[in-house]
Parts: sequence; C-alpha cells; structure tokens
Amino acid sequence: MGRVLLIFFCLISFRCLAQNEDDPTVDGELNATVINAQTSFPMESVHVVNLNQVVGTITNQKGEFTIPAAVNDTLYLSFLGFKSQKVRVTNDMFKFEGTEISLTELAYALEEVIVRPYQLTGYLEIDVKNLPINNNAYQYSISGLQKSYEGGSKSPSAVTKVLGAILNPADLLRNLFGKKPKQMRKLRQIKEDEDIRNLLASKFDRETLTELLQLEKVDIEDILNNCSYSKSFIATANDLQILDAISSCYEEYKVLNRR
Repeated sequence: MGRVLLIFFCLISFRCLAQNEDDPTVDGELNATVINAQTSFPMESVHVVNLNQVVGTITNQKGEFTIPAAVNDTLYLSFLGFKSQKVRVTNDMFKFEGTEISLTELAYALEEVIVRPYQLTGYLEIDVKNLPINNNAYQYSISGLQKSYEGGSKSPSAVTKVLGAILNPADLLRNLFGKKPKQMRKLRQIKEDEDIRNLLASKFDRETLTELLQLEKVDIEDILNNCSYSKSFIATANDLQILDAISSCYEEYKVLNRR
C-alpha cells in the first residue's frame, strides 16, 4: 500500500513539474524590438503604451523596449510618419526571445505642423504656458470649484450653456461619464505616466486618446462641448491638453453629482 501511494505522489509531482515547464511566464516585463517593416532597421524613440495597464515607454537606439505586460494585454505603438499598430501580447512573446514588431511607413506625406511662431522650447511646462490663448472665449469660475469653464464665443448663449452644464449635470454629462466608468477611472493613471504624457503632448489627432480611453472621437467632442470648452480649443489643443480638460471636467462633474 505504501509503495502504491509513493508511486501515486511521484506521478502527481512529475505532472505538475511538466506543466510548469510547459507554461511560460504569463506576466511580468515584456522585452521586444521595433523594426521598420520596409528596411528591417531598428526604430528608436517609438512610443509603446500598454492600453490595459496604462503604462508607456519608448524604444532605445537599438529599437528595444521593456514594458510591464501580461498575456492578452494590448500594446499600442506609434511613431510619426508610420502607421500606428496594436499588438496583442501572447505566451510566445514571454517564452521566446527576440520578439520583433514591425511598423509600416505611411504611404502619404503628413502635413507639417508649424511650431516656430510659438517659440516652443521643448520643455512641456514652459511650452504649455506659451501656447496661444483663445481671446474669443470667456472663462467662468464656479464657487467651490478649483477650475473654470471656457464658455466659448462672447454671446449670451455662452453663459446659458455654462449654467446649463452646472445646473443640469444629469442631462448633459451623466450620459457621457456615467456610461463609461472604466474609461474614466483610467484618467488618473494616464496623467501619472510621464511617457504617456510626453506622447500625448506631441499629438493632435486624438488617435492615442481614443485607444487609451476606449472612446470615439465624437465622444471626446461631446464631453468637451458639454463642459463648455470652445470650438477653437477643441480644434487646436494637443492631446495632453484635451486629456487634462476631460479630467478636469470629470472631477467637477463628480463634485456636482454628489451634491
């Protein structure tokens, strides 16, 4: 009887060991390399964002990057002049070394963004202050709130729109924020990751924002419109400014909703 039990436990131990050897690491840090699909050369300074864990990084001179990840996470890679790409993390990426992700160069030329007239320095905190201010918009501060509302054009309707947003949050904002609690909870995580902030500060197309928040562009515009940001701001702000505007609006909405 004792010999039978010993053999039984040995078989169980062997089976568990075999399973452990077959199962690769399913989370931790993922190492990979980004290359140009046309030339196979490594690509430096590619932005890589884990959309699930809301962390970002950039590739080094060899095109290599390391990022916290788990199986089935989605990585979002972007680089100016190349088609952005989403990649699902698989077991094989952890099990085998030398994972390569290729980006394809866009077939058309991107329009040049002129930044010289604003004398940007490259330092985010300074450049944000130097960006042009919309002189056709009023700012309406609300007692008890730290931020102000941008009312849009100088017209009585601007005041009415702001008061409507303040007095009727259920009508204007609850349908936008209330139906997307998971997306809104990501706002703080996004704002705390320096690599993601730097990426958003360089982009104006809302593409990365829509992927991070899982919102459509029209949803972003609806949120900002109902928070009384001007059309000029919505059209010209970079993605980081849009993120901060949505976050500010959401925080004020939560305060008003509690009341």
